Amino acid sequence: MENRVSREHLGLLLIFLAVFVWSGIGPKDYYTWVLEVLPAVIGLIAVIITYNRFRMTNLIYLLICIHAIILVVGGHYTYAEMPVFNWLRDEFGLARNYYDRLGHFAQGFIPALIVREVLLRKTPLQRGKMLFFLVVSVCLAISAFYEFIEWWVAVASGEAAEDFLGTQGDVWDTQWDMFLAFCGAIISQLVLSRRHDKQLG
Repeated sequence: MENRVSREHLGLLLIFLAVFVWSGIGPKDYYTWVLEVLPAVIGLIAVIITYNRFRMTNLIYLLICIHAIILVVGGHYTYAEMPVFNWLRDEFGLARNYYDRLGHFAQGFIPALIVREVLLRKTPLQRGKMLFFLVVSVCLAISAFYEFIEWWVAVASGEAAEDFLGTQGDVWDTQWDMFLAFCGAIISQLVLSRRHDKQLG
């Protein structure tokens, strides 16, 4: 693989950095902002470190950019107060702001293709039911571990983590989060596997 940075990938990086800088200007709460954008920053560092040694498909980098933007937008407004989803809530009489549900759906939908690519390129696994099952299982494990992190942050910081948790009074919020990640991982593979395979060659 060439060491040269793809123009498309550089464009995605610049888009993310622009949204990231905007998100850090006057967020609702800087503590929540740091907690929410940290996974995006860690992801960016991982992409930079692995870029020349394990360059992934264009589809993967596009999805990573989208996921990172979802995270930093949530960090700016908090997941319970994202304005577009507040409008949707009020316009359609919904029970809550559903931006956090979108975030957790993406937490399954986008990592699924990343996990799929790593398994196909780095293990003897072939396309089929076992690959599908393992990808969903890994994404569900990632989602569950993220819920652990939310729990630990809440225990450590008490009420200061309320915006980070974004439960909006739903006692089943954790279960919904994991279920949506589970659905996202399944739908991602059903919808994008063929396109992903073409890029993998």
